Amino acid sequence: MANITSRKSAMTLFSSPTCILSHCARLVVYEKGVPAEIEFFDPNDPPEDLLELNPNGNAPTFVERDLVLYDARIIMEYLDERFPHPALHQMDPVSRANARMLIKRIDQEWYPLLDDVLVNGDKKAAKAKKMLRESLMAAAPVFEATTYFMSEEYSLIDCAMAPFLWRLPSIGIDIASLGKGITAYANRLFSRRAFQESLSREEKDMMQTPSK
Repeated sequence: MANITSRKSAMTLFSSPTCILSHCARLVVYEKGVPAEIEFFDPNDPPEDLLELNPNGNAPTFVERDLVLYDARIIMEYLDERFPHPALHQMDPVSRANARMLIKRIDQEWYPLLDDVLVNGDKKAAKAKKMLRESLMAAAPVFEATTYFMSEEYSLIDCAMAPFLWRLPSIGIDIASLGKGITAYANRLFSRRAFQESLSREEKDMMQTPSK
């Protein structure tokens, strides 16, 4: 493993191979073509050089010279601004603010339900699984209205949605059962080259691409 001194001339993304937030950050790296080293590690046993940079040792952690970021959404925003092409955020302030609010809602409403099932298991978290399924089905018109999430252009919102949808089959939710709109949307996300490149070995085993 490269030491801290040698890292200062490069960018490194410390990433868990299964963490959804790590996956989001990795996806932005590949969508933007960022020349960053992806370093996978066990969150239960973080490497010493990561702990020197980020004492919490959490994933994801992004390092560029003297800059250390360890919040996935901040990492995603930073990379989009640091490497402006292709843009994953609308340029006008109103659209950017709306996108941030949508990601916040995804983080607050859908991610916790997924995490509840992943942590507690299907039987103990049956209520959370039911709520998640019903919430997604209720949002069906949103997925049908535009090519991507509430937009005709791929954005950071989709970078938050793709890893989330990818994990649904692992908790027993068949994406195809949620409706044609969500299925088509998921297929569009999963077929992107950057998404396929962003997958860790462990994530590749989580699901098969949903049927059209």
